[in-house]
Amino acid sequence: MSKDYTQMYKSLDMDIEKHNELLAILGEIYPEFYLKQENRPKAMEYFDYVISEVHGKRIEEILEKKKEGKPLVGTFCIFIPEEIVIGAKGVCYGLCGGAEFSIPDAERDLPRNICPLIKSGYGFKVQRTCPYTQASDFIYGETSCEAKKKTWEILDDLHPTHVMHIPQMKRTKEKVLWKSEMYDFKKHIESVTGKELTFEELKIGIEIVNNKRKAMLRLDELRGMYPDIVPISGKDGLLVNQISFYDDPERFTQKVNELCDELEERIKNNISVISKDTPRIMVLGTPMALPNWKLHHIVETTGGAIINEEACIGNRYYKDNIETKGAENIDDLMENMLERYMKIDCACFTPNEGRIDKIIKMYKDRKADGIIYYSLSFCHTYNVESKKVIDRLQAQNIPVLKIESDYSMEDMGQIKTRVEAFIESMSFKNNVKFKGF
Repeated sequence: MSKDYTQMYKSLDMDIEKHNELLAILGEIYPEFYLKQENRPKAMEYFDYVISEVHGKRIEEILEKKKEGKPLVGTFCIFIPEEIVIGAKGVCYGLCGGAEFSIPDAERDLPRNICPLIKSGYGFKVQRTCPYTQASDFIYGETSCEAKKKTWEILDDLHPTHVMHIPQMKRTKEKVLWKSEMYDFKKHIESVTGKELTFEELKIGIEIVNNKRKAMLRLDELRGMYPDIVPISGKDGLLVNQISFYDDPERFTQKVNELCDELEERIKNNISVISKDTPRIMVLGTPMALPNWKLHHIVETTGGAIINEEACIGNRYYKDNIETKGAENIDDLMENMLERYMKIDCACFTPNEGRIDKIIKMYKDRKADGIIYYSLSFCHTYNVESKKVIDRLQAQNIPVLKIESDYSMEDMGQIKTRVEAFIESMSFKNNVKFKGF
């Protein structure tokens, strides 16, 4: 980091000694996983800088917003209507939740056999080692799984937590309920700012987030739509996706478009980070919160290239935008916002065949060679849904490997062995009906 932020951390009531331990670990992992890559786009220097200041300069920025009375909202999920927060000139950001570091502390209160993302996020609050959590006016929680919605009850004892109920079906009656929940969220934001959100403010918030998603979709297509050229590594693509939940949205949009401009030049000049015959792999499943880089690092140091993520930190987040044309009032915008959020094909929904249709279409559009279905340990929604997804993929003779893991590094050798076998099997995909591992 560029300077000593100890006083800032003290003002947030952080455990500074414990936080220093966390930064020391990240300081070892990031150079090993990222900075040793060859032939990286020059525009990635900005995203390296963001990571170096993710607990420093960026925290200073959001605390300035807090001084102005603007809402700071921490979240673990893409169901949060961030357009409302940004329309209120507040900050919406992801919370620390992708590291094993905090899990032992969380397991004093939570069961061991629940999702590591939930335990990690809760543990960072218990430890007081996440400055984003400490700075938040409130944490947004949603009811997308049983473990989450019960954890929010416990978390609320430690930090103000607003829970939005996400219906698990998409019928008309669920739509009515969901819309009322979004209005409740809007009222909650207004209670923080002390003023009603106007039509123009909400429209501006929507346009800012729409532009961010457009830039990310542009990057997604440049990563995977050119069969003979991969202009950026999957690890770097994942990193940009993760940073989208932390950085200032307008600055982030500008920097992603600058990166995309460079990638277009690379494609034009046939500059690829991999050789032409490298297997191209899509990753499906659960989100990979920062700094969960394990799977991408294994695949891309084993002989494969990851060209796309069908995940909340990935295509599921930025594939759809909110229509503002023709909207005349707040309710029009809220209705259009709801339509967009209902298109998220999270595994919490039933039925969810649309998710599988999109996976198959993405696979064919990108001319991928195989798919890895990644699920966090004890993530029952994605683990159970994998059965229907993999059955459909096998029916299409699409090579697929399912991997279930947590945040520890202990299983890296085992995963590497399975990935090696999977990559080798892809050379036979046109002649043998693949049955998975």
